[in-house]
Amino acid sequence: MEPSTGIFLRPSGGFISTTAPGSFPIFFVTDFFPAMSTDHTLIASISGIRGIVGQGLDPSVLVRYAGAFGTWCRRRAADRHRAPRVVVGRDARPSGPACAQVVIGTLRGMGCDVVDLGLATTPTVEMAVLREEAAGGIVLSASHNPKEWNALKLLNENGEFLTPAQGETVIERADAGAAAPVRSGAVGGYREYNALADHLDAILALDLIHPEQIAAQNLTVVVDGINSVGGEALPRLLHCLGVAEENVHCLHCEPTGHFAHPAEPRPDHLTELTEAVPAHEADLGLAVDPDADRLALVDEQGRFVLEELTQVLAADFLWRHREGPFVTNLSSSRAIDDVAAAHDQPVYRSAVGEINVVERMKDVDAVLGGEGNGGVILPDLHYGRDALVGTALLLQHLAETERSLGALHDDLPHYAMAKESLPLPEAAPERLLTALAERYPKADCSTRDGLKINFASSWVHMRPSNTEPILRVYTEAPTEAEARDLAARFGEELREVGEALAV
Repeated sequence: MEPSTGIFLRPSGGFISTTAPGSFPIFFVTDFFPAMSTDHTLIASISGIRGIVGQGLDPSVLVRYAGAFGTWCRRRAADRHRAPRVVVGRDARPSGPACAQVVIGTLRGMGCDVVDLGLATTPTVEMAVLREEAAGGIVLSASHNPKEWNALKLLNENGEFLTPAQGETVIERADAGAAAPVRSGAVGGYREYNALADHLDAILALDLIHPEQIAAQNLTVVVDGINSVGGEALPRLLHCLGVAEENVHCLHCEPTGHFAHPAEPRPDHLTELTEAVPAHEADLGLAVDPDADRLALVDEQGRFVLEELTQVLAADFLWRHREGPFVTNLSSSRAIDDVAAAHDQPVYRSAVGEINVVERMKDVDAVLGGEGNGGVILPDLHYGRDALVGTALLLQHLAETERSLGALHDDLPHYAMAKESLPLPEAAPERLLTALAERYPKADCSTRDGLKINFASSWVHMRPSNTEPILRVYTEAPTEAEARDLAARFGEELREVGEALAV
């Protein structure tokens, strides 16, 4: 296993950098003074710059990173003879308006013209970057993290997350304090714009989507909007797709930012939705995370459809219409491989992280991609995870097959997964995983992103998170008991190896 991590400490605080192959550094920024809490954490990765507001993410941090990013955007725009325009949108978490003011002011101070979308889904911002021919974009959202967190999710001129090289450049600029403010006469402009209608129009214009066919099914849908931007976007999309207004039932759709339940769309967080779907005699339930790039499903019986299967259902639909490769990450279920085999289509895998999937999709000219967290990426629309287009593909699938979501789900290959999170060990994660790999010299191991060990009927994937200061342990096996046992086994092995390294 190749070394992939270094550790750097500074007198003014600490920077712990862990870099996975194919990604740019992940920085955990912590004050290293005995009287200070280690809760002061800032994570910079391929998924953005995120931390707890007031405990790592504060106005000075926002200025530092927004300044570095704005300078980078302005110079890239000049090189490409484009306007130094940056699109900004945010989810509904309470810190959003204040953070947006700081970020927007900083960008303007770097000479960037800001297009402020206000409340907007991440995919809406991504598409607006393209439509505005902007030099980049910023989404203020910590995605599935709790409401106390916020983040700067940085986009390049393609409306995509920064590549590893681009991200490293921006982080180095921020670290060096290399922002370049402009003189007063060159301060950037500002305008507001609601981009959701354009996003919905683009979905409706897809040749795969036929609202009249969906309308003919007279579907009833329950939406859990987690009190954020999806609570407004999803009902509007459903109406555009032909679902009658009276047939859309909303849970937690007011964008207050005070999440009614933990934000990650997992079965234990969506019990209200699983109860509401049969109570309303609905055909399905939809749940999103706070920035609406992830989609989870509940069938007509109130059964949670494993979030891993969102991309599988989308692929099953698309392959009925066209051929072409599919790309997903190393932590995604083998179910996609089984469905691909039934359609005689190839599947490719990348490291975890949207930009890693996107870059691989471009390499193989994929017709669809995604991640097992409910993310669906349709290049016909844009290269980004998009719960709205995932919803449209699913409803079109139901309309064309004239089958229930439960029936489609039951026809899919079924595996069980366990997803565990462990505190980051005292040993650097790459040392820990290298030592663990040495226990399995004859196993089918991948070190492309952490450590993945493939067994005959199961696998385990262990890697540092891109979004939280934790080590993720994902397993898949034929049954829930086997998946849980496998996760427990490797959790214990990680503990044993960590203790041995600490001696």
